Amino acid sequence: MGNSEIILINISGDDQPGVTSAVAGILGKYNATILDIGQADIHHTLSLGILFKTSNSFDAANILKEVLFKCSELNLNVRFTPISIPQYNEWVNRQGSGRYIVTLLGKLITAEQLSIVTKAISEQELNIDSIKRLTGRPSLENLNDNVRSCIELSVRGDLKNKDQLSSQFMSYASELGIDISFQKDDMYRRNRRLICFDMDSTLIQTEVIDELAEKAGVGKKVRAITEAAMRGEIDFNESFIKRVALLKGLDESVMEEIAQNLPIMDGAKRLMTILKKYGFKIAILSGGFTYFGNALKKQFDVDYVYANELEIVNGKLTGKHLGEIVDGKRKAELLRLIAQFEKIELEQVIAVGDGANDLPMLNLAGLGIAFHAKPKVKENAQQAISTIGLDGILYFLGFRDIHMNE
Repeated sequence: MGNSEIILINISGDDQPGVTSAVAGILGKYNATILDIGQADIHHTLSLGILFKTSNSFDAANILKEVLFKCSELNLNVRFTPISIPQYNEWVNRQGSGRYIVTLLGKLITAEQLSIVTKAISEQELNIDSIKRLTGRPSLENLNDNVRSCIELSVRGDLKNKDQLSSQFMSYASELGIDISFQKDDMYRRNRRLICFDMDSTLIQTEVIDELAEKAGVGKKVRAITEAAMRGEIDFNESFIKRVALLKGLDESVMEEIAQNLPIMDGAKRLMTILKKYGFKIAILSGGFTYFGNALKKQFDVDYVYANELEIVNGKLTGKHLGEIVDGKRKAELLRLIAQFEKIELEQVIAVGDGANDLPMLNLAGLGIAFHAKPKVKENAQQAISTIGLDGILYFLGFRDIHMNE
């Protein structure tokens, strides 16, 4: 490289139009090569870094002099750091290290929470490359229940123990009252194409079978069986058959009444609208009933619905079902089949659910999210959301409020 020099310029101060243009113009005047550049703006305060290379020391000296004068003119602080060739090559070689995304999500992210999470990252000898706020700027005056905060950290390095760090994050999430997502930053994370939802207590804020049971006068019995099944204490198929049998004689009109008044989960409408806008395929894979899944299909333009069919004779439930029971194993099979049909890799699939019978599909998908789930489910899932509504999923995908509100 002869007399070439590599120099890092760091500029800070009040943000104003034309700073980057002015500095780039000076570099261009001397045919400098920009090797890296980064800029951030927090509360009108600029932080700009430019790493450049010149072919000779004379040009380098002129660049430093002119940048210094320009920054003085604009009332900005500037620092110059020479970088040796070995230092630069070592930095370039680190590009091959693993890259990961850590997302912190909650009503409010505190300094203590950030400190604990970043300490765990540093203990794994990972380096934080960048930090982005995905949510809008919080107001100090107009506080409401819909306030949420999300920070995304891009980290790099050779991870010592991925399972250990994932387990740490799950534990911290529970202790600190936030959600923490830990994902490999690869092409699949940036190109998810299919999302598969459980229905009851995921897309809707109820267990429909419990609603039916209340109308049939067997609510207490059915609820007890449902809760045991969701905790994974009894086999889903066994619990399903027992619960459906208790509904014998219920009038079909009751199903229509419930379908027209399904309580939609917080954030579901926003999530569905944005996913459809960006071309996602959407599936409902439920251990509930097709009657209600089809109602949601119409409301949200869902592409696929697979659930259980209740037998109806002369306008009354018989207490039996038709066809194969959609249990946990079947959900995973259906997820795989839909992905194959749509020519989508499993790594591009998202699965969302709250119960033990959702775990097979949560662990099969590239991104499995336990949503407001039971402890056993959260412990065995890849990721979890417990602090806000379904639209929190969008932040795990890297969406920013500024894009979602367009």
